[in-house]
Amino acid sequence: MPRWGMVIDLDRCIGCQACTQACTQENNIPFGNFEQSKLRRSISWIQVIPMGEERDSVEQTMTPLLCQHCDSPPCTRVCPVSATYKNNEGIVAQIYPRCIGCRYCANACPYTVKYFNWFAPEWPEEMEQAHNPDVSVRPVGVIEKCTFCHHRLIIAREKARAEGRTLEEGDYNPACAESCPTKAITFGDLDNPSSDVSRAANDSRAYQLMGDLGTKPKVRYLRAIE
Repeated sequence: MPRWGMVIDLDRCIGCQACTQACTQENNIPFGNFEQSKLRRSISWIQVIPMGEERDSVEQTMTPLLCQHCDSPPCTRVCPVSATYKNNEGIVAQIYPRCIGCRYCANACPYTVKYFNWFAPEWPEEMEQAHNPDVSVRPVGVIEKCTFCHHRLIIAREKARAEGRTLEEGDYNPACAESCPTKAITFGDLDNPSSDVSRAANDSRAYQLMGDLGTKPKVRYLRAIE
């Protein structure tokens, strides 16, 4: 089985937010509003945030932050109903109908990338026509998060099977990786030593975000070149 992972080159990220927009459209993420943002209740499965010592410095590094799909995820250990779990390909997934909204997993996540639906999702009527039929719309009262666009994996597998071949590198990419104009995001099988993502993960610039916590994240970053 593959072990899906991602490497983000911070030297290439220009903070354009193409990944956040592609993710929102692909995964039927509801629009937030000013009031929800003030209460920190808006939902964004991937955010591009500045990291640096000086808050207003032009030297800050833009860092895309999403679910790290940890190999040792603390969120799955605290869920009382197993609504969040790690599948056999390393993706930390959510079962929305099983979620009881206790938010234990959100509190356990050190990356703060699990989001609770405080309100029933709403879109302008015109935008509802643009919903992705491959992704379910989450109801009020459940936790949601990045899934590495798992629905795309299912579609890619079905296409490869119909063509009588195995899944190949490049057949499956999350929306964020596909949309990045500078190719800052590399995605694939970390256990395949010949894959682009595996080579990038072993680069001398590679590091794991808060790796000292022992969560073993499968999203890795390449330090920006000074």
